[in-house]
Amino acid sequence: MASRPHHPRGRRGIVDGVTSPNFYELVGGEPTFRKLVDEFYAGVAEDPILRPLYPEEDLGPANERFRLFLMQYWGGPTTYSENRGHPRLRMRHAPFVIASAERDAWLRQMRRAVDAIELAPEHEAVLWDYLERAAHFMVNADDPEESDSPAVKVL
Repeated sequence: MASRPHHPRGRRGIVDGVTSPNFYELVGGEPTFRKLVDEFYAGVAEDPILRPLYPEEDLGPANERFRLFLMQYWGGPTTYSENRGHPRLRMRHAPFVIASAERDAWLRQMRRAVDAIELAPEHEAVLWDYLERAAHFMVNADDPEESDSPAVKVL
């Protein structure tokens, strides 16, 4: 049986009989994740590469889904799964072409958002490591110049 990857999310440690906070609590809980995601989507709204990937007229529903996902992932409320089931991130993103340009644009906007929330360096490093790995994991298309057939862009 394969082992599950280690995630610093919802696990609490117990040291000398005292329960330690999880990452969600350590970084400030919902207000921190709300600011992170609000900052991210403010950038998405103006980004010529990312905005076409969000077919909804209003980015509000995407903002809420992403915020709830991140909050749950890092140890907060399980509202995301209660409302939407298992995250199935690759499946949910499969309809959209995500190549290096989309990944890099996502990381640019996310870097700006992470900088805006001003986390302690050790917390920022943990969060950024996860976000970078997630961005690379979501790539589902070759770059147009690397492929024999042109990639279809979602418009």
